[in-house]
Amino acid sequence: MPGRELTLLNQGRVEVLGRILRSSNETFLVRVSRGADSGRAVYKPEAGERPLSDFLPGLFRRERAAYLLSEYLAWGLVPTTVIRDDAPLGIGSLQWFVECDFREHYFTLYADAPETHRELARIALFDYITNNTDRKSGHVLRGDDGRIWGIDHGLCFAAPFKLRTVIWDFAGEPIPGALLEDLIPLAEAVPAEVAELLTQAEVAALQRRVRRVLLDGVLPVDQTGMRYPWPLV
Repeated sequence: MPGRELTLLNQGRVEVLGRILRSSNETFLVRVSRGADSGRAVYKPEAGERPLSDFLPGLFRRERAAYLLSEYLAWGLVPTTVIRDDAPLGIGSLQWFVECDFREHYFTLYADAPETHRELARIALFDYITNNTDRKSGHVLRGDDGRIWGIDHGLCFAAPFKLRTVIWDFAGEPIPGALLEDLIPLAEAVPAEVAELLTQAEVAALQRRVRRVLLDGVLPVDQTGMRYPWPLV
């Protein structure tokens, strides 16, 4: 499936179906098609980004970096994401659309689906190492196949520590040894395809966070009680 998704996202004709409302930046639902095959994707063009004082333009690069890092770790948390410079509104990210029940999100999954807790805790760890400043509850999805996904990673990888997330229910819990082992190579070197999408300072900060979590061995705790995004969902 990922091969098909990559082919469609990288090579398919992109047709805008409509704008996704309630997004901070202009975000579009698109159809990507190649021959008789087609699928849906979420398109985030650089031209639709709202200027920010603490992030450089090109948030779509961080969407791609989060996907590549998730794949490097073999965690599979982020839907297939590519960068296209020939999309209808100019360069931006295309992310495979997750078919799901959008009435479900982090809060409902945590409360009603304890079988998802292991994956939710892994997203919490991923958010820490990527320094996610915007993990709202609605940015956690359960696909129609039951798989748990994290979306919306445009505000990740800043060099200063900016973590803001709704996932604090696992704070202080030990991190499974297998996940720590996955992180060890990242402490030594960040994959080139990820590093080229970030600044040198951001790459260095990513490695510092990884080394810190390897040293602590537990999921981070919010001592301030204020590291939440808004709105929460």
